[in-house]
Amino acid sequence: MSKHAAGPSEKPYKDPPTKPRRKRVVLADSRAPVTVLRTVVELEEQTSYGEELVSQFVRHQFHVAIGFWIAVVGALAAVPTVFFLVPRLAEVSFAGVPLPWLVIGVLPFPLLFGAGYWYNRVAERQEQAFVAMVEK
Repeated sequence: MSKHAAGPSEKPYKDPPTKPRRKRVVLADSRAPVTVLRTVVELEEQTSYGEELVSQFVRHQFHVAIGFWIAVVGALAAVPTVFFLVPRLAEVSFAGVPLPWLVIGVLPFPLLFGAGYWYNRVAERQEQAFVAMVEK
């Protein structure tokens, strides 16, 4: 028998394998708003517009920090002023401890903690608003 004769010992003929279909790879969503990409690019490349956005954000954060500082310093400065202007309060005592010692020794700690916590919440909200504005 020859090599070319079809017999049971030979493998059956198979079609050549088909090539997989080509897939289109898209790196950016063409439907995404152009302003988002522009704003992000402006910030990444540190152009004048991007610098202006960041400087406005920093300026706003600074103004809020100064406002909190003025409020806390004003509250802390008001305590001794009240005792100076109303001397009878200095004579009041609780459990044998004079009121001025309690107010000056205890009041600043919860006040500072509360102001710090509140400022942190406000600053985080501003940061989230800035990120949302950039991503719009």
